[in-house]
Amino acid sequence: MELIPESILLKYNLQKEAFIQQIGSGFINRTFLVYNPLYTENQFILQEVNSTVFKSPYDIANNVDLISKFLHHHYPNYLFPSFIPNIDGQLITEEDGIYWRMSHYIKESIAYNTLSNPNQAFQAAAQFGKLTRLLDKFPIDQLAYTIPDFHNLDFRLNQFKDACLKAQTNKIEDSIDTINLANNYEYISNYYNSYLKSPDFKNRAIHHDTKISNVLLNKHDDSGICVIDLDTLMPGKFTSDLGDMMRTYLCAFSENEADLSKINIRISYFESMIRGYLSETSQILTNTELELLLFSGKYIVYMQAIRFLTDHLNGDIYYKIEYPNQNLNRAKNQFKLLNELIKNEVLLQDIIDKAIKEYRK
Repeated sequence: MELIPESILLKYNLQKEAFIQQIGSGFINRTFLVYNPLYTENQFILQEVNSTVFKSPYDIANNVDLISKFLHHHYPNYLFPSFIPNIDGQLITEEDGIYWRMSHYIKESIAYNTLSNPNQAFQAAAQFGKLTRLLDKFPIDQLAYTIPDFHNLDFRLNQFKDACLKAQTNKIEDSIDTINLANNYEYISNYYNSYLKSPDFKNRAIHHDTKISNVLLNKHDDSGICVIDLDTLMPGKFTSDLGDMMRTYLCAFSENEADLSKINIRISYFESMIRGYLSETSQILTNTELELLLFSGKYIVYMQAIRFLTDHLNGDIYYKIEYPNQNLNRAKNQFKLLNELIKNEVLLQDIIDKAIKEYRK
């Protein structure tokens, strides 16, 4: 199978003899390191955009371009991996219904798939927080929603309830305890909705996918460099970014771990993540947003549990599975993580309060 069509390489002035290596652990887009053999100092990232997930790749390119121009004007020294125009001056190259875009490869960088120490959590959270801070005054009405309703919990709950009505009887019977859990935690959605009309719960330009593999750290000392994978950079609430960090940074095991006894919160990672995030955002977050810091984790973890459970009830049509009931086990995993957040709430909130006090002096 041809990794990248020659015609695409030529659109970016890359020869057909270009060195091509598929990289990254992402499940959505295919990502390649590309460079001409005689000019290895100029290396690039070329991605094939998954247009099944991202219905309008041009919206992504436009969002990134608008934000890139804003950052270049206001913060010219900030490293933001914008897209490189092709030879026709276009940020997206389309051929036979397949979409491609290119950016510069950032040398001396590394993207981890898992966290191995609290400092990495601090550095990653600081980088995502920094982007939020720099975009505090960005006019978000200019941005398109690249995945509508991506973190809309009411939308996900409606999908879940519809799946319950249509699921096979055996699916319902096997899942009844987890379905009951989902219903018991529905107050999380009601609590979130009670804040939506507050002017202090701001819409911001938010990354929305803050797992550790979406931030580049220096491969020598793990210092933060920049965030990457900007497909979901669109309007949203800060809860999406911080909540997704909590979901993916705090436990040593991913949602694929079926042994629920292993699903616990690493307190030192939580403290480092909170301190990293607030080191950049404490001065721009509103009092309402500060009040919702810990809640953001509950919101995103609950939403992800609902999504896994819904997919199980629908017959595993969205998330790939390796064995029967894997999506059900993933949902149980996330409900256990949610329970750990609630069980440790007093301790975690105390950590947050101390960090706020320190950074808002």
